[in-house]
Amino acid sequence: MARYDKGHRDTTRRHILDVAASQFRANGIAAVGLSGIMSEAGLTNGAFYTHFSSKEELVRAVLRDTLERREERHRSNLDNGVALETVIRDYLSPRHRDRAGSGCPTASLVAEIARHPKATRDAFTGKMSDILALMAAQIPEGSSEQRRRRAISAYATMIGALQLSRAVNDRQLSEEILADAAEAAVKIVNGR
Repeated sequence: MARYDKGHRDTTRRHILDVAASQFRANGIAAVGLSGIMSEAGLTNGAFYTHFSSKEELVRAVLRDTLERREERHRSNLDNGVALETVIRDYLSPRHRDRAGSGCPTASLVAEIARHPKATRDAFTGKMSDILALMAAQIPEGSSEQRRRRAISAYATMIGALQLSRAVNDRQLSEEILADAAEAAVKIVNGR
């Protein structure tokens, strides 16, 4: 039996997560099979079960991982004084729209997540709550309840607009959706 360097297992797991995250975001969870993930990862199908017991466990791990990364970005923005308006405009940009495979997992996967088992939705909900709290903390005015409501409204606007901009096949309409939603989300967080 071959011996691997210390950390090989963790590195391999990380690689599987990264490949799966990209494929899920680009193509949807249901459309992605384990064999496609493992093939792109350069591993055998049997190696999958060394790291995950099922595709559903992988989905949960991908959601936790990708949403933790988004949460870290929000925390960094807050710590570094990045205005929420800047975050909104970056989120609702053509660049983000055109890079679903590396973009926000919520916008790419939320409709599918709603159909997954409770444990998967629980993993999503916990991370989503953390992200909303960080967005609310970036809103400078209002009570904590008002800032939370505005964060929820703005984030829902952002996610829906990104999904719509990706779904339409009219480039000009897609750009309008992004620009108009960015203006609306900025107004929401500013309490206008």
